[in-house]
Amino acid sequence: MSLELILIRHGETDWNRALRFQGHIDVPLNDTGHEQARRLGIRLAGERVDHIVCSDLLRTQQTAAPSASQLQLPVRTTVALREQNFGVAEGLNGDEVRARHPRSWEDWLRFEADHGIEGGETTRRFHARVMAAIADIAALHDGQTVLVITHGGVLDMVWRSVNGLGLDGPRQSDIPNAGVSRVRIADASRPDRIEILLWADTAHLQDMPPQPTYDQSRHLSDRPDEA
Repeated sequence: MSLELILIRHGETDWNRALRFQGHIDVPLNDTGHEQARRLGIRLAGERVDHIVCSDLLRTQQTAAPSASQLQLPVRTTVALREQNFGVAEGLNGDEVRARHPRSWEDWLRFEADHGIEGGETTRRFHARVMAAIADIAALHDGQTVLVITHGGVLDMVWRSVNGLGLDGPRQSDIPNAGVSRVRIADASRPDRIEILLWADTAHLQDMPPQPTYDQSRHLSDRPDEA
């Protein structure tokens, strides 16, 4: 039987807007993020959703709350869906990391799968964690629809896996705060075989303030706002 996942990146935080590495730090949604979460709940109100799973961090739980209320479903949290751990960079923006931890910043700019920031996860280890979490959801909920509220880096790992991309290089996909993506896993025993049905849809967020943009020339890409 096939499984469908509705994948959501959490709503905006002040640290997203300030381009700070959030990682495992428990940062709450800002007012914009709460409004994004409210609109997301309204959008999903008519959906057939069997379960809700989210990262255990506050910003994902706050994003999940309006949808859980609309769908009248409990929320199961898991550490496996947390953002990548950014070690000594957490809480800092790019300029601060460069000044305080220059070697870690140089490692970050390599964007190589096996080079992580000091004290954090490499992208390869992060990818393995994310795909194991997806496999666990597939095994538990075969034939159902699961709303998964998580982080931008987690969605990036899914995107790379679906498109057969390597783990080197900065993010290539669009992953807006509170955007809606849908994927299908046709066979729960093969959770690595994922089909994208919809990616990064923000129709429910029209007329809201524009989301932060990132200066590629400064190597910030989309990743340091994560997530």
